[in-house]
Amino acid sequence: MMNIDEFENEMQNVLKPKRFVHTQGVRYTCAALAMAHGCSLEKAQIAGVLHDCAKCYSDEELLDMADKYGITLTKTEVNAPQLIHSKVGAYLAKEKYGVEDEEIISAISYHTTGKPKMTELEKIVFIADYIEPNRRMLECLPECRQAAFKDLDLGMYVILKHTLNYLKSKCDEQETDETTRSAYEYYKDLVKGE
Repeated sequence: MMNIDEFENEMQNVLKPKRFVHTQGVRYTCAALAMAHGCSLEKAQIAGVLHDCAKCYSDEELLDMADKYGITLTKTEVNAPQLIHSKVGAYLAKEKYGVEDEEIISAISYHTTGKPKMTELEKIVFIADYIEPNRRMLECLPECRQAAFKDLDLGMYVILKHTLNYLKSKCDEQETDETTRSAYEYYKDLVKGE
């Protein structure tokens, strides 16, 4: 398996420059969150560098790759193929880039939708993708960043709440992935003690 810097060089070769800058920001933020919450620094950085390794493909290519590799898709993913990059990316991390650690692969797979009962690493990658320093400044970003460094579960809840509110305002609620909704309910109950 390559080391972290080799993975980063590979991503610089396959991703568009703006996407690569985002990837560097996610790696940095994964490292910071891992240090703040006692998670493996190496695993967090590898997952952060590779989280968008399938972002260089078109929607049609992602659908074809999912079919070719036997990746099960939800109805929402078929209707919104941009979500598929996480599952295809997890496959590529394992098969193309030689990542054997299942927790890293799972963190890549769920970095767009989240899910209930995520591991610390899965939460770190999901959160870092949302709050990294190069992200377009959303009104909620300061709150999300503070919550994430205070408590990962609180960070998940706040980000998922804002994500669902955004999706509700921008598109048909039917287009929201069920995994994201169930993740929100799980972290809401966990944080609010319900």
